[in-house]
Amino acid sequence: MIDPLNIFTTLLPDGPTPDGPLAGTSFAAKDLFDVAGHVTLAGSKINADDGKVAAQDATLVARLKAAGCRLAGMTNMDEYAYGFATENSHYGTTRNPHDPSRIAGGSSGGSAAAVAAGLVDIALGSDTNGSIRVPASLCGVYGLKPTFGRLSRAGVYPFVHSLDHAGLFARTPAMLAAAYDAVQGPDPRDPAQGQRPIEPVTFAPDMPPLRVGVLGGFFAQGAAPEAHAALAHVADGLAGLGCTIAPALLTGASQARSAAFCMTAMEGASLHRTDLMTRPMDFDPAVRDRMLAGLLMPADLLLAARRVRRIVADQARALFADFDLLLSPATPCSAPRIGEATIEIEGKAVPVRANLGMFCQPISFIGLPAISVPALLVSGGADTPLPIGVQMIAPAWAEARLIDAAHHLHRAGITGTTGPTP
Repeated sequence: MIDPLNIFTTLLPDGPTPDGPLAGTSFAAKDLFDVAGHVTLAGSKINADDGKVAAQDATLVARLKAAGCRLAGMTNMDEYAYGFATENSHYGTTRNPHDPSRIAGGSSGGSAAAVAAGLVDIALGSDTNGSIRVPASLCGVYGLKPTFGRLSRAGVYPFVHSLDHAGLFARTPAMLAAAYDAVQGPDPRDPAQGQRPIEPVTFAPDMPPLRVGVLGGFFAQGAAPEAHAALAHVADGLAGLGCTIAPALLTGASQARSAAFCMTAMEGASLHRTDLMTRPMDFDPAVRDRMLAGLLMPADLLLAARRVRRIVADQARALFADFDLLLSPATPCSAPRIGEATIEIEGKAVPVRANLGMFCQPISFIGLPAISVPALLVSGGADTPLPIGVQMIAPAWAEARLIDAAHHLHRAGITGTTGPTP
């Protein structure tokens, strides 16, 4: 397989086609999922130098293999999953399949790009602050971040234990549903996982008449015109399918984002404290600096962040008394160019790395399931049509509702993946 977009860190040879419900399909795994016999790089030089080989597959890797899906390889990512760009100083930048001069997003950029480029049918990713939904939006594929604790994290290199989610990418909701069903279920290897039974996704014959809230306030600020257009397109599409659309407000979203920044920096840095002290120059500079800042933060900030988490989670639960789904932009803009340090939003230049996940962070922080669906719009000018996603959010454990809604949007031609096909 040729890899001009720098999607893979490891390509695996083709093997026999296995049997199972996913027979004939292939998948890629973000290179923080253990694959037996290989070093789990997690985007880092340090892990490569240490050379520790995984003894067994991560649970989700093993479950996809057991369902008959062939593992094509492991994908590039931001170092230790700390970023939204997949511009990695050790392994290079993953390029966006829709425009190779632009980023794929991150930190699961390689996985999203592999699906968008038609190289695999399914990809595994992780999402701490938006690392599935951001690259899904920029690469124009479906990206599911389930409820916190829904899927096993056994064999997944950790970033922030309090916020890490495992999830999936696919080109269609039907493929996403099949993959999601294959990886569901309790796992004795992950004692922190929620002990939920397998709840298969079923597609209703017609779109259920859902009550849909379009998030305003924080979620309406800081978005570029293409993000507003995508949101309106999906909201109008849902209305046309029989849903009720109304404005909604998650009042603590801005505070949740700030608290997520603090928790991420502090917990993420604590995991790498020894290496930060003894071999700091072996880190990607963009990651090292943020982790060092995390080590300097006072402990009471973490306690305050946890209090904010409880408050905003309560606010979201109250919203779902009135709504079945919530909508927001997935990213504030379409894919920036590689190396671009800032993006202009509402007339202001803001840092790329800190802001691509701004609408995803509050949702990860409170652990709700969310999916990025690719709006069938173009942006970035007539010569460079770029995809952009819309985030749909559901109450805890309602992933099936999200995937079913995505299915009806896809079937109606309101959302969908463009570009190469497998």
